[in-house]
Amino acid sequence: MKLSKKKIALGMSGGVDSSLCAHLLVEQGHDVTGVFLECWRAPGCRTDVDRADALKVALDLGIPFQVLDFKKAYYDKVVQTFFDQYQAGLTPNPDIACNKEIKFGLFYDWAMTQGFDAVATGHYARIASKQLTIPKDIHKDQTYFLYQLTSEQLENTVFPLGDVAKTEVREEAKKRKLAVSDKKDSVGICFIGDIDVQKFLKEELGEKPGKVVDSAGNIIGSHQGLWFYTIGQRHGFIINKKSLHTTASGEVLERENLPPFYVIAKKPESNRLVVGFGAETYASEFSLTNVHWIDPNETTLNSPNVKLFIRIRHTGKLLGCEVEQASDTLHVHLDEPTQGVAPGQSGVLYQPVNQEIICLGGGIISPFDAE
Repeated sequence: MKLSKKKIALGMSGGVDSSLCAHLLVEQGHDVTGVFLECWRAPGCRTDVDRADALKVALDLGIPFQVLDFKKAYYDKVVQTFFDQYQAGLTPNPDIACNKEIKFGLFYDWAMTQGFDAVATGHYARIASKQLTIPKDIHKDQTYFLYQLTSEQLENTVFPLGDVAKTEVREEAKKRKLAVSDKKDSVGICFIGDIDVQKFLKEELGEKPGKVVDSAGNIIGSHQGLWFYTIGQRHGFIINKKSLHTTASGEVLERENLPPFYVIAKKPESNRLVVGFGAETYASEFSLTNVHWIDPNETTLNSPNVKLFIRIRHTGKLLGCEVEQASDTLHVHLDEPTQGVAPGQSGVLYQPVNQEIICLGGGIISPFDAE
Protein backbone atom coordinates (compact mmCIF):
# COMPACT_ATOMS: atom_id res chain seq x y z
CA MET A 1 0.00 0.00 0.00
CA LYS A 2 1.37 3.43 -1.01
CA LEU A 3 1.79 5.65 2.02
CA SER A 4 1.91 9.44 2.15
CA LYS A 5 5.48 10.69 2.46
CA LYS A 6 6.73 10.52 6.03
CA LYS A 7 9.90 11.25 7.96
CA ILE A 8 10.71 7.77 9.28
CA ALA A 9 13.26 6.42 11.77
CA LEU A 10 13.97 2.85 10.69
CA GLY A 11 15.46 0.41 13.18
CA MET A 12 18.25 -1.33 11.25
CA SER A 13 19.79 -4.52 12.65
CA GLY A 14 22.10 -5.31 9.75
CA GLY A 15 19.90 -8.24 8.72
CA VAL A 16 18.08 -8.81 5.47
CA ASP A 17 14.63 -7.89 6.81
CA SER A 18 15.39 -4.35 8.01
CA SER A 19 17.79 -3.80 5.09
CA LEU A 20 15.04 -4.50 2.58
CA CYS A 21 12.73 -2.26 4.62
CA ALA A 22 15.19 0.60 4.06
CA HIS A 23 15.05 0.07 0.31
CA LEU A 24 11.26 -0.25 0.21
CA LEU A 25 10.69 2.90 2.25
CA VAL A 26 13.12 4.95 0.15
CA GLU A 27 11.52 3.65 -3.03
CA GLN A 28 8.13 4.76 -1.69
CA GLY A 29 9.51 8.27 -1.34
CA HIS A 30 9.88 8.49 2.42
CA ASP A 31 12.56 10.52 4.20
CA VAL A 32 14.35 7.67 5.97
CA THR A 33 17.02 7.68 8.67
CA GLY A 34 18.62 4.35 9.56
CA VAL A 35 19.08 3.78 13.29
CA PHE A 36 21.19 1.00 14.77
CA LEU A 37 20.33 0.15 18.39
CA GLU A 38 23.41 -1.00 20.26
CA CYS A 39 22.11 -3.04 23.17
CA TRP A 40 24.63 -5.78 23.87
CA ARG A 41 28.38 -6.18 23.80
CA ALA A 42 30.03 -9.38 24.99
CA PRO A 43 32.75 -11.72 23.72
CA GLY A 44 31.56 -13.45 20.56
CA CYS A 45 28.60 -11.17 19.88
CA ARG A 46 28.02 -9.79 16.37
CA THR A 47 27.38 -6.15 17.25
CA ASP A 48 30.28 -4.72 15.22
CA VAL A 49 29.54 -6.86 12.15
CA ASP A 50 25.81 -6.09 12.28
CA ARG A 51 26.40 -2.36 12.68
CA ALA A 52 28.80 -2.38 9.71
CA ASP A 53 26.25 -4.25 7.58
CA ALA A 54 23.53 -1.75 8.49
CA LEU A 55 25.83 1.20 7.78
CA LYS A 56 26.72 -0.18 4.33
CA VAL A 57 23.06 -0.42 3.37
CA ALA A 58 22.46 3.15 4.56
CA LEU A 59 25.50 4.46 2.65
CA ASP A 60 24.43 2.66 -0.52
CA LEU A 61 21.02 4.32 -0.25
CA GLY A 62 22.44 7.69 0.72
CA ILE A 63 20.32 7.98 3.86
CA PRO A 64 21.41 9.33 7.28
CA PHE A 65 22.57 6.75 9.82
CA GLN A 66 22.73 6.95 13.59
CA VAL A 67 23.74 4.65 16.43
CA LEU A 68 21.87 4.78 19.74
CA ASP A 69 23.60 3.32 22.78
CA PHE A 70 21.00 1.49 24.86
CA LYS A 71 23.33 -1.08 26.46
CA LYS A 72 22.74 -0.04 30.09
CA ALA A 73 18.99 0.32 29.66
CA TYR A 74 18.80 -3.03 27.88
CA TYR A 75 20.63 -4.77 30.70
CA ASP A 76 18.57 -3.08 33.42
CA LYS A 77 15.16 -3.40 31.76
CA VAL A 78 15.47 -6.69 29.85
CA VAL A 79 18.41 -8.85 30.94
CA GLN A 80 18.13 -8.26 34.70
CA THR A 81 14.38 -8.87 34.53
CA PHE A 82 15.11 -12.09 32.60
CA PHE A 83 17.34 -13.32 35.45
CA ASP A 84 14.96 -12.14 38.19
CA GLN A 85 11.96 -13.91 36.68
CA TYR A 86 13.80 -17.18 36.15
CA GLN A 87 14.99 -17.00 39.75
CA ALA A 88 11.35 -16.53 40.84
CA GLY A 89 10.37 -19.78 39.14
CA LEU A 90 8.88 -18.20 36.01
CA THR A 91 9.68 -18.59 32.32
CA PRO A 92 10.06 -15.04 30.95
CA ASN A 93 10.06 -13.89 27.33
CA PRO A 94 12.87 -11.33 26.89
CA ASP A 95 11.85 -10.52 23.29
CA ILE A 96 8.51 -9.17 24.52
CA ALA A 97 10.29 -7.07 27.15
CA CYS A 98 12.75 -5.85 24.52
CA ASN A 99 10.00 -4.66 22.20
CA LYS A 100 8.19 -2.86 25.01
CA GLU A 101 11.19 -1.30 26.73
CA ILE A 102 13.66 -0.73 23.89
CA LYS A 103 12.23 -0.78 20.35
CA PHE A 104 8.86 0.72 21.25
CA GLY A 105 10.11 2.31 24.41
CA LEU A 106 13.40 4.18 24.22
CA PHE A 107 13.75 4.07 20.41
CA TYR A 108 10.14 5.08 19.76
CA ASP A 109 10.31 7.89 22.32
CA TRP A 110 13.60 9.15 20.86
CA ALA A 111 12.12 9.21 17.36
CA MET A 112 9.06 11.15 18.47
CA THR A 113 11.15 13.76 20.31
CA GLN A 114 13.42 14.12 17.26
CA GLY A 115 10.50 15.10 15.06
CA PHE A 116 10.00 11.88 13.11
CA ASP A 117 6.50 11.09 11.90
CA ALA A 118 6.89 7.37 12.48
CA VAL A 119 9.22 4.52 13.36
CA ALA A 120 9.61 1.46 11.17
CA THR A 121 10.96 -1.99 11.96
CA GLY A 122 11.44 -5.27 10.12
CA HIS A 123 8.80 -7.08 12.18
CA TYR A 124 6.45 -9.41 10.35
CA ALA A 125 3.19 -7.74 11.35
CA ARG A 126 0.50 -5.63 9.70
CA ILE A 127 -1.45 -2.55 10.64
CA ALA A 128 -4.95 -2.54 9.15
CA SER A 129 -7.62 0.01 10.11
CA LYS A 130 -5.32 1.19 12.93
CA GLN A 131 -5.20 -2.32 14.41
CA LEU A 132 -2.35 -4.80 14.78
CA THR A 133 -3.05 -7.85 12.62
CA ILE A 134 -1.35 -11.06 11.56
CA PRO A 135 0.86 -10.55 8.46
CA LYS A 136 0.79 -12.23 5.08
CA ASP A 137 3.52 -14.68 6.15
CA ILE A 138 1.73 -16.40 9.01
CA HIS A 139 4.76 -18.60 9.68
CA LYS A 140 6.88 -15.53 10.49
CA ASP A 141 4.11 -13.74 12.43
CA GLN A 142 5.66 -11.62 15.20
CA THR A 143 2.52 -10.02 16.61
CA TYR A 144 2.96 -12.15 19.74
CA PHE A 145 6.03 -10.06 20.60
CA LEU A 146 4.18 -6.80 19.94
CA TYR A 147 1.03 -7.19 22.03
CA GLN A 148 2.09 -4.44 24.46
CA LEU A 149 1.95 -1.73 21.80
CA THR A 150 -0.65 1.00 22.20
CA SER A 151 -3.11 2.29 19.60
CA GLU A 152 -1.23 5.61 19.62
CA GLN A 153 2.05 3.85 18.83
CA LEU A 154 0.40 1.95 15.97
CA GLU A 155 -0.61 5.27 14.41
CA ASN A 156 3.08 6.23 14.33
CA THR A 157 4.52 2.87 13.24
CA VAL A 158 5.19 1.29 9.86
CA PHE A 159 5.79 -2.43 9.24
CA PRO A 160 7.01 -2.61 5.61
CA LEU A 161 7.07 -6.42 5.61
CA GLY A 162 3.44 -6.91 6.63
CA ASP A 163 2.44 -7.92 3.12
CA VAL A 164 5.68 -9.67 2.15
CA ALA A 165 6.55 -13.35 2.62
CA LYS A 166 10.01 -14.27 3.88
CA THR A 167 10.88 -15.98 0.58
CA GLU A 168 9.95 -12.76 -1.22
CA VAL A 169 12.21 -10.78 1.12
CA ARG A 170 15.21 -12.81 0.03
CA GLU A 171 14.25 -12.52 -3.63
CA GLU A 172 13.71 -8.76 -3.44
CA ALA A 173 17.00 -8.31 -1.57
CA LYS A 174 18.87 -10.17 -4.30
CA LYS A 175 17.19 -8.06 -7.00
CA ARG A 176 18.58 -4.99 -5.27
CA LYS A 177 21.98 -6.68 -4.84
CA LEU A 178 21.99 -6.30 -1.07
CA ALA A 179 25.15 -7.76 0.43
CA VAL A 180 23.05 -9.22 3.26
CA SER A 181 20.56 -11.00 0.97
CA ASP A 182 21.87 -14.41 2.08
CA LYS A 183 22.73 -13.44 5.66
CA LYS A 184 21.29 -15.88 8.18
CA ASP A 185 18.37 -14.71 10.30
CA SER A 186 19.18 -13.82 13.87
CA VAL A 187 17.87 -16.32 16.40
CA GLY A 188 17.86 -16.61 20.17
CA ILE A 189 17.42 -13.70 22.56
CA CYS A 190 16.69 -10.25 21.11
CA PHE A 191 19.99 -8.35 20.49
CA ILE A 192 22.02 -11.09 22.22
CA GLY A 193 21.54 -13.80 19.63
CA ASP A 194 21.82 -17.56 19.68
CA ILE A 195 23.36 -18.30 23.05
CA ASP A 196 23.34 -21.29 25.37
CA VAL A 197 20.60 -20.11 27.72
CA GLN A 198 21.49 -22.63 30.41
CA LYS A 199 25.12 -21.47 30.39
CA PHE A 200 23.94 -17.84 30.42
CA LEU A 201 21.78 -18.53 33.48
CA LYS A 202 24.46 -20.56 35.22
CA GLU A 203 27.03 -17.78 34.84
CA GLU A 204 24.66 -15.32 36.55
CA LEU A 205 22.65 -17.48 38.95
CA GLY A 206 24.89 -20.49 39.55
CA GLU A 207 23.30 -23.79 40.56
CA LYS A 208 20.81 -24.58 43.31
CA PRO A 209 20.20 -28.34 43.50
CA GLY A 210 16.84 -29.55 44.72
CA LYS A 211 14.34 -32.38 44.65
CA VAL A 212 12.21 -33.62 41.76
CA VAL A 213 8.74 -34.69 42.89
CA ASP A 214 5.73 -36.23 41.18
CA SER A 215 2.28 -34.67 41.26
CA ALA A 216 1.52 -36.44 44.56
CA GLY A 217 4.58 -34.89 46.20
CA ASN A 218 6.74 -38.03 46.26
CA ILE A 219 10.47 -37.34 45.89
CA ILE A 220 11.61 -39.23 42.79
CA GLY A 221 14.77 -37.45 41.69
CA SER A 222 16.91 -34.32 41.70
CA HIS A 223 17.58 -31.17 39.68
CA GLN A 224 20.38 -28.59 39.43
CA GLY A 225 18.34 -25.38 39.74
CA LEU A 226 14.77 -24.47 38.85
CA TRP A 227 15.88 -21.77 36.39
CA PHE A 228 17.31 -24.44 34.08
CA TYR A 229 13.85 -25.87 33.34
CA THR A 230 10.64 -24.78 31.71
CA ILE A 231 7.15 -26.23 31.60
CA GLY A 232 6.98 -29.10 29.11
CA GLN A 233 10.70 -29.91 29.28
CA ARG A 234 11.47 -33.64 29.42
CA HIS A 235 15.19 -33.78 30.10
CA GLY A 236 17.95 -32.28 32.25
CA PHE A 237 16.72 -33.68 35.58
CA ILE A 238 17.51 -37.03 37.21
CA ILE A 239 14.88 -39.64 38.11
CA ASN A 240 15.90 -42.22 40.75
CA LYS A 241 16.05 -45.68 39.24
CA LYS A 242 14.11 -47.27 42.10
CA SER A 243 11.55 -44.55 42.61
CA LEU A 244 7.79 -45.02 42.47
CA HIS A 245 5.29 -42.62 40.93
CA THR A 246 1.69 -42.05 41.90
CA THR A 247 -0.51 -40.83 39.07
CA ALA A 248 -3.28 -38.26 39.49
CA SER A 249 -5.75 -41.17 39.65
CA GLY A 250 -3.82 -42.83 42.49
CA GLU A 251 -2.22 -45.59 40.44
CA VAL A 252 1.30 -46.47 41.61
CA LEU A 253 3.81 -47.19 38.84
CA GLU A 254 7.24 -48.73 39.35
CA ARG A 255 10.30 -47.21 37.69
CA GLU A 256 10.57 -49.79 34.90
CA ASN A 257 7.01 -48.99 33.78
CA LEU A 258 7.33 -45.23 33.75
CA PRO A 259 6.90 -43.23 30.53
CA PRO A 260 9.01 -40.07 29.99
CA PHE A 261 8.41 -37.31 32.52
CA TYR A 262 7.71 -33.69 31.63
CA VAL A 263 8.08 -30.63 33.85
CA ILE A 264 4.59 -29.55 34.91
CA ALA A 265 5.37 -27.00 37.66
CA LYS A 266 8.16 -25.25 39.53
CA LYS A 267 7.96 -24.56 43.27
CA PRO A 268 10.56 -21.91 44.16
CA GLU A 269 9.44 -21.70 47.80
CA SER A 270 10.54 -25.33 48.34
CA ASN A 271 13.00 -25.50 45.41
CA ARG A 272 11.11 -28.49 44.00
CA LEU A 273 10.59 -29.41 40.37
CA VAL A 274 7.24 -31.13 39.72
CA VAL A 275 7.10 -33.64 36.87
CA GLY A 276 4.38 -35.79 35.37
CA PHE A 277 3.10 -37.41 32.21
CA GLY A 278 -0.09 -38.04 30.30
CA ALA A 279 -3.06 -35.96 31.40
CA GLU A 280 -0.91 -34.29 34.07
CA THR A 281 0.97 -32.37 31.38
CA TYR A 282 -2.19 -30.71 30.00
CA ALA A 283 -3.99 -27.58 31.19
CA SER A 284 -7.40 -26.29 30.18
CA GLU A 285 -7.46 -23.06 32.17
CA PHE A 286 -5.10 -20.44 33.49
CA SER A 287 -5.06 -16.75 34.39
CA LEU A 288 -3.53 -13.68 32.78
CA THR A 289 -2.14 -10.91 34.97
CA ASN A 290 -0.66 -7.52 34.03
CA VAL A 291 -3.22 -7.38 31.24
CA HIS A 292 -2.63 -4.92 28.41
CA TRP A 293 -5.10 -4.03 25.65
CA ILE A 294 -3.78 -2.38 22.50
CA ASP A 295 -7.04 -0.42 22.25
CA PRO A 296 -9.13 -0.75 25.44
CA ASN A 297 -12.01 1.14 23.84
CA GLU A 298 -12.38 -1.42 21.05
CA THR A 299 -11.98 -4.60 23.10
CA THR A 300 -15.15 -6.61 23.75
CA LEU A 301 -14.85 -9.98 25.48
CA ASN A 302 -18.39 -10.98 26.40
CA SER A 303 -20.31 -10.46 23.17
CA PRO A 304 -21.94 -13.72 21.97
CA ASN A 305 -20.72 -12.92 18.46
CA VAL A 306 -17.06 -12.63 19.46
CA LYS A 307 -14.82 -15.68 19.05
CA LEU A 308 -11.49 -15.39 20.82
CA PHE A 309 -8.24 -17.25 20.34
CA ILE A 310 -5.09 -17.23 22.43
CA ARG A 311 -1.46 -17.97 21.67
CA ILE A 312 0.74 -19.11 24.56
CA ARG A 313 4.08 -18.97 22.73
CA HIS A 314 5.60 -17.31 19.67
CA THR A 315 4.25 -18.96 16.48
CA GLY A 316 2.23 -21.30 18.70
CA LYS A 317 -1.16 -22.50 17.51
CA LEU A 318 -4.11 -20.15 17.93
CA LEU A 319 -6.20 -21.89 20.60
CA GLY A 320 -9.93 -21.32 20.88
CA CYS A 321 -10.92 -20.01 24.29
CA GLU A 322 -13.40 -18.15 26.46
CA VAL A 323 -12.25 -15.34 28.71
CA GLU A 324 -13.72 -14.01 31.95
CA GLN A 325 -12.78 -10.67 33.47
CA ALA A 326 -12.07 -10.91 37.21
CA SER A 327 -10.91 -7.57 38.61
CA ASP A 328 -7.47 -6.95 37.05
CA THR A 329 -7.09 -10.60 36.04
CA LEU A 330 -8.42 -12.60 33.09
CA HIS A 331 -9.46 -16.22 33.50
CA VAL A 332 -8.87 -18.17 30.31
CA HIS A 333 -10.78 -21.39 29.56
CA LEU A 334 -9.44 -23.28 26.55
CA ASP A 335 -11.76 -25.12 24.19
CA GLU A 336 -9.35 -28.06 24.39
CA PRO A 337 -6.56 -28.80 26.91
CA THR A 338 -3.02 -28.11 25.75
CA GLN A 339 0.55 -28.72 26.90
CA GLY A 340 3.28 -26.25 27.78
CA VAL A 341 1.30 -23.56 29.61
CA ALA A 342 4.23 -21.85 31.33
CA PRO A 343 3.79 -19.19 34.06
CA GLY A 344 5.81 -16.12 33.16
CA GLN A 345 5.23 -16.48 29.43
CA SER A 346 2.64 -14.28 27.76
CA GLY A 347 -0.81 -15.28 26.61
CA VAL A 348 -1.81 -13.14 23.64
CA LEU A 349 -5.43 -12.82 22.54
CA TYR A 350 -6.68 -12.64 18.94
CA GLN A 351 -10.03 -12.06 17.28
CA PRO A 352 -11.01 -12.76 13.65
CA VAL A 353 -12.73 -9.77 12.06
CA ASN A 354 -13.74 -10.02 8.42
CA GLN A 355 -10.58 -11.15 6.60
CA GLU A 356 -8.17 -10.11 9.36
CA ILE A 357 -7.00 -11.68 12.60
CA ILE A 358 -6.55 -8.85 15.07
CA CYS A 359 -4.15 -8.93 18.01
CA LEU A 360 -6.10 -7.50 20.94
CA GLY A 361 -3.45 -7.62 23.66
CA GLY A 362 -2.65 -10.09 26.39
CA GLY A 363 -1.05 -10.68 29.76
CA ILE A 364 1.34 -12.81 31.79
CA ILE A 365 0.35 -16.44 32.30
CA SER A 366 -0.17 -17.53 35.90
CA PRO A 367 -1.85 -20.59 37.46
CA PHE A 368 -5.64 -20.49 37.48
CA ASP A 369 -7.08 -19.10 40.71
CA ALA A 370 -10.81 -19.69 41.04
CA GLU A 371 -10.97 -17.11 43.81
